[in-house]
Amino acid sequence: MEQWVLTLMTFVPLLGAAVITFLPKDQHNLIRWTAAAFAAVPLLLAFWVWQTFNRGMAGVDDLAGFQYVVRLDWIPAYHIQYFVGLDGLSAPMVLLTALLSFLCIFASWGITKQLKGYFALFLLLETGMMGTFVSLDFILFYVFWEVMLLPMYFLIGIWGGPRREYAAIKFFLYTLAGSVLMLVGILALYFQGGQTFSLLDLMAQARNFADPNLTIFGLNFARVIFVAFFIGFAIKVPVWPFHTWLPDAHVEAPTAISVILAGVLLKMGTYGLMRISLPIFPGAMQYFAYAIGVLGVVNILYGAYCAMAQDDLKKLVAYSSVSHMGYVMLGMAALTGQGMTGAALQMFNHGTITAMMFLLVGVLYDRAHHRQINGFGGIGTVMPIYTGIAMFAFFASMGLPGLSGFIAELMVFLGAFQSWKLLTFLAALGIILTAGYLLWMIKRVFLGPLNEKYANLPEINGRELFTLVPIGVIVLYLGVQPNPVIDLMDDATLRLVQLVTTF
Repeated sequence: MEQWVLTLMTFVPLLGAAVITFLPKDQHNLIRWTAAAFAAVPLLLAFWVWQTFNRGMAGVDDLAGFQYVVRLDWIPAYHIQYFVGLDGLSAPMVLLTALLSFLCIFASWGITKQLKGYFALFLLLETGMMGTFVSLDFILFYVFWEVMLLPMYFLIGIWGGPRREYAAIKFFLYTLAGSVLMLVGILALYFQGGQTFSLLDLMAQARNFADPNLTIFGLNFARVIFVAFFIGFAIKVPVWPFHTWLPDAHVEAPTAISVILAGVLLKMGTYGLMRISLPIFPGAMQYFAYAIGVLGVVNILYGAYCAMAQDDLKKLVAYSSVSHMGYVMLGMAALTGQGMTGAALQMFNHGTITAMMFLLVGVLYDRAHHRQINGFGGIGTVMPIYTGIAMFAFFASMGLPGLSGFIAELMVFLGAFQSWKLLTFLAALGIILTAGYLLWMIKRVFLGPLNEKYANLPEINGRELFTLVPIGVIVLYLGVQPNPVIDLMDDATLRLVQLVTTF
């Protein structure tokens, strides 16, 4: 079980996608429940991993740091392997992926258009996401990274809003451009690193890659390849100025796809930087750390200002995601223990909080059929339960103490202050801006006199509560007791910092 748990988590959804294609297309409930059953398997296995993961095993540069490892020859002629494993950095992301994928199946219950295609593509997307987080072979990582691209393109382009084709093509082109840069970097490492695609073997050669006499295009090899990978991952985060695809994709995507996009896909960019760029190029990471920190602060402030200017509720949450991912960039670039752990914790906590926010936007849109903030007013009087849950999620996004958003941002600030006091001060202004745009939105949507047009809006239903309450419990629990996740990732993140600071 320990050896094959990651394989099952990755490929059971793919099996589910294949099964769904053979179901009768008019059996809508059968298709939905089949998708839910196959999405439940990775979630159950993720809980099992959470319980059995040995939190005392540290390290990222040898197998002692990875558990549930499978390493088999795949294409021996080119040293390509089926090589998967899990450490404290990837384990929380696997759990987050499994949880959100399962809940998003139920959030998609209202989909009626081409149901077989939707759920088959959704399960294929889950396979791509899972595989990315567990892959330890570069080609395997790249295959899963690209597997995500196609289903997401169709899920936005077919089931999205009025401008779905534009948003899907923009998403596809941006992400594909980043993938091409990644592929160039992978090939450069393969030929310079002794023709291996193993991430662990490449990490062990970090000093060879940092040789100042090693050049490409007449420039320092490590720095050039680091930049290639950085741009590829930065597009996914997204980091300014590569962010423009995100608001369009969010606004046009169905609710469940927006949840997956913000909750999981954005984290793959920062995960790639931590898993690949930092340990393989520690010297280049030191060289570019301040620039990455500056980009993080730009994300925080620019995203918050853009959110403040939005009248579309979903676009406000989308720009809020751009802003909050800046904290991950800042904490990672600080190269301190608190900063790196805070960045990893922010990846997980933001995934849960933003998932709640997009689900809540979807609930309101299903009833009012629009998302214009100024078009509402006073709906808290007719939807009190919904309003209470929405307030909970929005206050968590503000970083209110006692909720999970607070502790992650606090750790980022603790770590970043040790490295760059001015950047930390500027980043802290993002907290004020976040409170500003969220409180202003709350006032216009939930408070004040009731817009009589919405006097009969139905309250949130049981299925919608089922998708929100489990995430809300996690947000509250980790706000009061964050140690379960911190203990899980601490060894891996501290080891990453040690790799860079002692290089």
